[in-house]
Amino acid sequence: MTTLPTLPTLPTLETTRETSGEVAGLLLAAGGGRRLGGRPKALLEHRGQLLVEHAVRALREGGCARVHVVLGAAADEVRARAVLPGCVLVDNQDWAQGMGTSLRAGLGSLAGTGAGAALVSLVDQPGIGPEAVARVRAAYRSEESLVSAAYAGVRGHPVLFGAAHWPGIAATATGDRGARAYLKAHEEAIALVECGDVARPYDIDTADDLAHLE
Repeated sequence: MTTLPTLPTLPTLETTRETSGEVAGLLLAAGGGRRLGGRPKALLEHRGQLLVEHAVRALREGGCARVHVVLGAAADEVRARAVLPGCVLVDNQDWAQGMGTSLRAGLGSLAGTGAGAALVSLVDQPGIGPEAVARVRAAYRSEESLVSAAYAGVRGHPVLFGAAHWPGIAATATGDRGARAYLKAHEEAIALVECGDVARPYDIDTADDLAHLE
């Protein structure tokens, strides 16, 4: 008697629905570097690359095939100097009003793309690389997902927003607080992913912080 090979179990319709939709990378890179004497952060250099290039590479290598980059300060210069193949570049004319405007612009640019979630990273955190991106991305389950990297248990970036949360985030993102108010209101729903062993969440905000750049 011939033994037939065992066929793999097919996912149920419910499982397929929960895991459908790509996770798109969303890089906020519009800041003007006010505390750096007006040096746009996207154009700072680190390890032979502009910070915007470094951050896009982290998103790509972390598994985000689609990457949208929100530009603001010196947007024309960033477009001219940065090598960002395949990225969707989003202009935020209101960048000086704070990071909230960039988050709204970025989420708006993803509407209608079929993305199930946006994995948001900041251009001024070069210590966060593809390992942290991959861990947060792997925690995506559905468009209801809310996932955040954590460092010694403290929430940080990158952060993943399932598409179901985008309208609520856009409605509350103001000033430099970004999605902070929305995340605080939905704290119990956030899945924390520890990344302290693979990333360092420092910001490049002041002249002293430039010591982190190589």
